[in-house]
Amino acid sequence: MTTNRQIHLVSRPQGEASADNFKLVESPVPTLADGQVLVRNHYLSLDPYMRGRMNDAKSYAQPQPLNQVMIGGTVGEVVESRHAGYKAGDKVVGMGGWQEYAVADANQPGMLRKVDTTHIPLSAYLGSVGMPGVTAWYGLVKLCEPKAGETVVVSAASGAVGSVVGQLAKARGCRAVGIAGGADKCRYVTEELGFDACVDYKLHGDLKSLKTALKDACPQGIDGYFENVGGTILDAVLLNMNAFGRIALCGMISGYNGQPIPIQYPQVLLQSRLRLEGFIVSEHMEVWPEALKELGGMVAMGKLKFRESVAQGIASAPEAFLGLLKGKNFGKQLVKLV
Repeated sequence: MTTNRQIHLVSRPQGEASADNFKLVESPVPTLADGQVLVRNHYLSLDPYMRGRMNDAKSYAQPQPLNQVMIGGTVGEVVESRHAGYKAGDKVVGMGGWQEYAVADANQPGMLRKVDTTHIPLSAYLGSVGMPGVTAWYGLVKLCEPKAGETVVVSAASGAVGSVVGQLAKARGCRAVGIAGGADKCRYVTEELGFDACVDYKLHGDLKSLKTALKDACPQGIDGYFENVGGTILDAVLLNMNAFGRIALCGMISGYNGQPIPIQYPQVLLQSRLRLEGFIVSEHMEVWPEALKELGGMVAMGKLKFRESVAQGIASAPEAFLGLLKGKNFGKQLVKLV
């Protein structure tokens, strides 16, 4: 019997998450029942939202149960199937979790989706042509509603979501401005991804300096903002927003360890008649086909560029995840299992 190695959450973080919250566990690969499919996971996705699910707190999703496999997106290959719709060798994307093998109930809608790797790399289905890409698409297209000639700003601009936001904004005729940490990431955002400008928040540590740098990068003000971070970055953006600007609130990574994230000038929301809307992309499955069609086409034609940080082996997942929360990754963070 093949052994399956898994990462379990064994304790809840008190403040900052640590490697001690996780444990590597070995178990036998289970026997399949009718309708089930056994997948050998090739890549595991690491995403900031996972930090929120480690807490036993009220949120949009149930907390990650203790002493069970960490939840997460995966891509892999079917090795055994007891469902007519899947056969050994099929490449699939699903929520296989932090483990080498996953059993999926293929009768359950949305559990597994076959993917074509002819023109799109398998790993991209966890990034630009997966949940992060659709997140970027929904927040930009449906909430920021960009029009040609407008200025769109995105924080965490070199990451899996932010990098797609800016490229989609450029494709719609907008000025795209990123916010990222460090000269290397900012250079990547402008030179490789094609953004018009990128502000290095590490160079501008206080609100006044960051606000001024953003003003210089956005001489016509900001019409659409895609928020991944919160804190001082949100304050600086709010002070540069144009009247009737739109904000897609996707993430608040600055507060994922549980501390409050104050907004210093909430009156700007009223004074500039801003529209701010939070969203969870899994609640908008109706847009996924349209979004994936555009994203997949752009990747296949080389019009949507992306970068990946790849950790090797299941045992590396906790440290790679903790690094992601500190911004150590460059682009989409993955764990390669095969």
